[in-house]
Amino acid sequence: MTCTAQFLQYFLRRDGKRATILVGTSGDTGGSAIRSVLGLSEVDIVVVFPRGRVTRVQERQMTTSAADNVHVFAADGTSDDIDVALRKLFADSELVRRHGLMSLNSVNWSRILVQTAHFLFAFLQLSGGEEDPRAELEVLVPTGGAGNITAGCIMKLMGIPLRLVAMVNANDIVHRGVQSGDFSMSDAVKQTLAPAIDIQDPYNMERVFWLLSGRDGVMVKSLMEEFQETHRLSLPASLHQQLCEVMSSGSVSDDGILETMRRCWQDNHYLLCPHTAVGVWRHYHCPITPGEHRCCIATASPAKFQEAVHRAGLTLDLPEAVLALDALESRYEVLERSDDWESRLRHHIESIGSSREHRDQSLA
Repeated sequence: MTCTAQFLQYFLRRDGKRATILVGTSGDTGGSAIRSVLGLSEVDIVVVFPRGRVTRVQERQMTTSAADNVHVFAADGTSDDIDVALRKLFADSELVRRHGLMSLNSVNWSRILVQTAHFLFAFLQLSGGEEDPRAELEVLVPTGGAGNITAGCIMKLMGIPLRLVAMVNANDIVHRGVQSGDFSMSDAVKQTLAPAIDIQDPYNMERVFWLLSGRDGVMVKSLMEEFQETHRLSLPASLHQQLCEVMSSGSVSDDGILETMRRCWQDNHYLLCPHTAVGVWRHYHCPITPGEHRCCIATASPAKFQEAVHRAGLTLDLPEAVLALDALESRYEVLERSDDWESRLRHHIESIGSSREHRDQSLA
């Protein structure tokens, strides 16, 4: 995220422009996006998170910033509900043009660009090296919006011998898509101990489908329009076959998450966050054979998920930075379910633009 923010600052200053960042988050992206743009005078950021569906620490990381360029909304719905409103705003080309509207979550290509380095670094560290440079590395990837595993797919298509495993929680649309070609939403997003991947609309899979279809934009556009309209999609047989050749998948229950957190602590004295545990579960239940290489992408600090840690029967000493959040004042607006979220956010973005113009005129 910091890399992306620095890229943004460089290009905005070079071109003498400003930007309004609009971020929908299932928990983790919001806080890191806010932190990454603090002090950037060229940027305002609007973050929308699902009220009651993030942990207290995640919420406090988003709502306690006193910076003037930070604007936070708590929405009475799921992260997928938030994405619906945000898609409509990003589809308004005139709004995007006037306010330099952009995103900092994995909708933004630069996030995935940076993540590709993780897979190459892991391969260079853990593969067969000079003795066997073609030895595959299996990478277990906790998957929600599918940005991280998209980065892995890109590296695999570039020739790095990776064996990718998309690991999900009870929100298992990616798992079902890989296993049977059923890329359909469930009736509702299920709340789990790994809230940042409680996602039924993994928007980056559109990029994966495009890459695997030979970059057939017309076909993928048609598929995704059908998916957005009906929330159901049966992948074409050829695309499903390509998907299975690039990745396998697995799904983990809350009980499996807790079991994995306990075992990793008992075996290694390493405290996993519940999202990382979604990936590591696969390691315990599908052991590798001698000579094989495997790693798991770790996602977040367990300090943000104290309920899961306690339910696993474990304890942790909270970092000072987390403890300090309780002393800070919260500042955010609520988007009730009955509100027109698109209109509320549009009005706020317009008001940010008006305030920015007023400041610029005063300075002039």
